Amino acid sequence: MNYKEKYNEWLESSYFDEDTKKELLSIKDNEKEIEDRFYKDLEFGTAGLRGVIASGTNRINIYTIRRVTFGLANYILKNTNKKEQERGVVIAHDNRHMSREFCLETANTLASCGIKAYIFDDLRTTPELSFAIRNLNTIAGVVITASHNPPEYNGYKVYWEDGAQVMPDIANLITEEINKITDYSKIPTLTDDKKDLVVLLDEKQDTDFIEAVKSQVIRKDLVKEIGKDFKIVYTPLCGTGNIPIKRALKEVGFKNVLVVKEEENKDPDFAGIEYPNPEDKKALTRGINLAKENNSDLVIATDPDCDRVGVAVKTTKGNYELLTGNQIGGLLTNYIIEGLKEKDKLKENSVLIKTIVTSEFGATIARKNNLEVMDVLTGFKFIGEKIKLFEKYNDKTYLFGYEESYGYLVGTHARDKDGVVSAVLISEMASYYSSKGMSLYEGLLELYKKYGFFKEETISLTLKGIEGLSKIKEIMTYFRESDLKEFSNIKIDDFKDYSKGIDNLPKSDVLKYFLEDGSWIAIRPSGTEPKLKFYIAVKADDEESSTKKVSEFREFIDGVVNKLI
Repeated sequence: MNYKEKYNEWLESSYFDEDTKKELLSIKDNEKEIEDRFYKDLEFGTAGLRGVIASGTNRINIYTIRRVTFGLANYILKNTNKKEQERGVVIAHDNRHMSREFCLETANTLASCGIKAYIFDDLRTTPELSFAIRNLNTIAGVVITASHNPPEYNGYKVYWEDGAQVMPDIANLITEEINKITDYSKIPTLTDDKKDLVVLLDEKQDTDFIEAVKSQVIRKDLVKEIGKDFKIVYTPLCGTGNIPIKRALKEVGFKNVLVVKEEENKDPDFAGIEYPNPEDKKALTRGINLAKENNSDLVIATDPDCDRVGVAVKTTKGNYELLTGNQIGGLLTNYIIEGLKEKDKLKENSVLIKTIVTSEFGATIARKNNLEVMDVLTGFKFIGEKIKLFEKYNDKTYLFGYEESYGYLVGTHARDKDGVVSAVLISEMASYYSSKGMSLYEGLLELYKKYGFFKEETISLTLKGIEGLSKIKEIMTYFRESDLKEFSNIKIDDFKDYSKGIDNLPKSDVLKYFLEDGSWIAIRPSGTEPKLKFYIAVKADDEESSTKKVSEFREFIDGVVNKLI
């Protein structure tokens, strides 16, 4: 069927409710909107769905949630044995519009297929969902979230029994099952005899998770000594991190934690924050203002599902600067290595894992300490996969894993980035520097002087709709086929096209240019948003030189892209 036929089917079928039909009738004179909502099915990407909440096949709503869940259930029933199926699926959700409804639709659809569904009584973080999968020994997990997207979005992420998001091979098979579902009315509904398959979890899961987080603290005595006076401002950006992070910080010894009141409650509109992303300094405006009022040492923000963490630190001039994900990752790498050395707990076979678009800052620190560094594709599931292999073969020890987009995992209790444990370790690290009479910012400058001034910038180009998707492909094709010799007068030493399946990595639509001055440029479409991302990474002897290099590369990229669009 074409998009108009699908639109009419939703209007005429008795399966779709009256509110849905009323919404669709309101756009009957907007042909472009009808086309965008129905020209395709909302795609099950690398590990799930993400889209605008609205009626239509290319939107996220109770019907597309039922469809993807039925596809997941069919995959489980066809590819696992009865004993594995009986382990069930655990589901969590964030504070977004329709998140609770989508959680219950997921649970009911699984139960209608004979699969036990565990749900929480309210919001829970993505890392706790990852933890709960192995803690409950379920076959899979689902979290309803659109991470840091604007308020009109929601999403659906699928995890497998190891606690990591499903790998491409499983994701592709789930997609096949979803694509077989063309008649929504054939999706089973929950009957009375299967209602007991929906199980409400108690607070034990929360306590188990918090205890796992607390076990990662390295300098416990220091935290207890410094923590009562060390001033922290925290904002959950209205999301899931509020309760677990406050609890974890308090229980390890941080008693002086102020929470941004406007962003403490589970507001689906994020207290007016357009883009609840801890990468964005605007999202930390209230937190930084509160820190200034109270002369706080540190500002921490987590995104709505609490897997990403942003940090603002007081500079030598008394201002608060937002650190990048690469800077936080490098600081944590150094802190973990030095802390484990001090406790005589650093194992020689320890490995740092980072993504191919993450800075070499942390990697340089790890290698200088004679530790191995592994690069993986973008997506924390690939870090989770390495942890699983380390444990299987018992040949390497996971030290720390992170990606430039503000995602970090200390410990192996979760297999996805964890904002809770990251907030605790970042607070510990900042208090450690404070005990030495230094701010976290001064600690960063000290590392730069020792290892070189690394500077990075990400350019995100948003191109929405059918035309946007086409333009993203056009730009990728240009860079893939143009045989560029230089970027901003710097010669290209090497070029890698990861779509060819190189460096023992799965195929991925990523291009990376390595320049003769040690800089690199990477280009990739976002897997979750209508964006094309350019990653710039440089290293220089001083901050001024590194800043100049980044500026020159950005100007060059902007010039090329502007010609193409």
